[in-house]
Amino acid sequence: MANINQMVQSKYLKQSDVQDPLIVTVQGVKQVNMAKEGEAPEMKWAIKFRELDKPMILNSTNIHVAAKVCGSDDTDDWKGKEIVIYTDPNVSFGGQVVGGLRFRGQEKAPVKAASKDSTGIDDDIPF
Repeated sequence: MANINQMVQSKYLKQSDVQDPLIVTVQGVKQVNMAKEGEAPEMKWAIKFRELDKPMILNSTNIHVAAKVCGSDDTDDWKGKEIVIYTDPNVSFGGQVVGGLRFRGQEKAPVKAASKDSTGIDDDIPF
């Protein structure tokens, strides 16, 4: 048997393509035409990652989070930046909670306490 998410093909990233939070590297951002063949153009912004085959269509929430994580409102500055992509079951679309993909920054490593020798003096202090 097959899961229906495996049966429906998409040329864009969808939540069933991301099983665990992934650290990915931004390759670029551009507009793509989402309209079906023969229909008027429907342009949307998409982001491409080095590690994934499919680009991801950006919504306004993800655009703003990506700008914050990448440290710039200019998408040219996002190239080469790492971002975490994950599934969020609470994303709503059309008034329904359907789940979706979200971004976040990498969590910082805990601050390591300075080592002290047996006298209780910090070894790392340069004086």
